[in-house]
Amino acid sequence: MTNPSPAAYDVATTTRPAVVEVKTVTAGYLPGVNILNACSLTAYDGELIGIIGPNGAGKSTLLKSIFGQVKVREGEILLRGENITNLKANKLVSKGVGFVPQTNNVFPTLTIQENLEMGMFQKPKGLADRLEFVTEIFPELRKRLQQRAGSLSGGERQMVAMSRALMMGPHVLLLDEPSAGLSPVRQDEAFLRVKEINKAGVTTIMVEQNARRCLQICDRGYVLDQGRDAYTGTGRELLNDPKVIGLYLGTLGQDD
Repeated sequence: MTNPSPAAYDVATTTRPAVVEVKTVTAGYLPGVNILNACSLTAYDGELIGIIGPNGAGKSTLLKSIFGQVKVREGEILLRGENITNLKANKLVSKGVGFVPQTNNVFPTLTIQENLEMGMFQKPKGLADRLEFVTEIFPELRKRLQQRAGSLSGGERQMVAMSRALMMGPHVLLLDEPSAGLSPVRQDEAFLRVKEINKAGVTTIMVEQNARRCLQICDRGYVLDQGRDAYTGTGRELLNDPKVIGLYLGTLGQDD
């Protein structure tokens, strides 16, 4: 399968500078076993990018490759034009990349405030300003800063994890299935928060199993299949593309 023509991209979007460029990346966890196979992706300044696809397509591996947690064997990854391929996570955080993994994404024995402070351990100055920023997006946290993260629900932990990743003021935020394991109500809340983060000016790349909801809120989407970017376009285009519906979305691509 091949990507649609460049006309599928929003013309206004392509006039913005690229924040993240993944160029024909091949990557994997074990020697000789590739999960990504010449995969490409571009996120422009201020965009919300959604990544969907079947299980085992390489969605989470793509995020981990950007964040230096999976070895890139071929291709390159650029952050605002700078090659960041295979840099360590601490270097990437200092350069403006935030990452929220799907699980084990808070320090359960620490308070909410201590979790947020951990997000700024490389740059502790400006803590008050960043706390104000994240608690404007997540006001529920403001009055609970001294509560231990381990006592929170799954949705509340997700808020803390996203907040911590925002503490360094990242250029781009990588989210690995932010709605996973949440109730339908909490899923809707998670997607609303992702949209709010993006509206605050943070370029966001999100992997999601809830394909329909993901495509409804994203500016552009990528469909991964067997480690390749099989289809790309605006969220609306992918929601209404007969091939994408038939192969990946089924009835999820149809209106209620």
